[in-house]
Amino acid sequence: MNAVEAGQKARLTVVRETPIGYMLEDEEGEILLHKNEATRELNEQDEVEVFLYLDNQSRLTATMHLPVIEEGTYAWVDVVDVNDELGVFVNIGMNKDMLIGATDLPALQSLWPEVGSKLYCTMKVSNRGKLYGKIATDDVMKDMAVSAPATLFNREVTGRVYRVLRVGSFIMTDEGYVGFIHETERKQEPKLGTLVTGRVIHVKEDGTLNVSLLPRKQESMDLDAQALYDYMESRGGAMPFGDKSYPEDIRVRFNMSKAAFKRALGKLMKEGKVYQEEGWTYFKKE
Repeated sequence: MNAVEAGQKARLTVVRETPIGYMLEDEEGEILLHKNEATRELNEQDEVEVFLYLDNQSRLTATMHLPVIEEGTYAWVDVVDVNDELGVFVNIGMNKDMLIGATDLPALQSLWPEVGSKLYCTMKVSNRGKLYGKIATDDVMKDMAVSAPATLFNREVTGRVYRVLRVGSFIMTDEGYVGFIHETERKQEPKLGTLVTGRVIHVKEDGTLNVSLLPRKQESMDLDAQALYDYMESRGGAMPFGDKSYPEDIRVRFNMSKAAFKRALGKLMKEGKVYQEEGWTYFKKE
């Protein structure tokens, strides 16, 4: 029998039972399988498949709760805790959650994944035998991706953010397509691990997608018009904005372009809900 190490699966034999667990035979001695880590009652000479890890005192320990990932294998795993100092913890199927360190997460903490989101990860084992998570690289994601058909143009897709950059976000869709959301095609930057739904605005020759999280023009006009109406309502039926307002002022206040603002304002005016006067817009009295 070869010596086993942390981060490995092994088939070991029960040599005796103790008050707190079972001792498993190893080439270099015995390894404890705590009763909390056993999935059933065991007897001497039973052979069990276990996963090895180091406990809090750096002792080699066994568990029958096998992880869904190991070194060299990947899976989507759930984020179960966020620690501002250390990073995020993910559930890999063991009783002990695995840490993905802060250095492997986005530089902006506001883009860190939230509890309940998912990350595509593998396991790494340090020289000291400690286990930690590693998010899949862009190359790994693209190697597993499938080519998207041209018929997806203008269709909706749902995917999870697996990489965030200043210029945009990368997603992997449910079908395995890789999509890119440029910073101009979203109103808010999604966090790593977030599930988003967007519209395909381009199917590239390499089979990847360009995706927009912005609503279609008519939908956007309806939403923007409602945003203007709600803002005016909060101010008693008037706002110091109109057709002649500066684009940057509109962007700061409403997070929309001047063109979108004018379309939304025009819709409200056409519906007879508002009117403009000396640079202001007012509710029309019924």
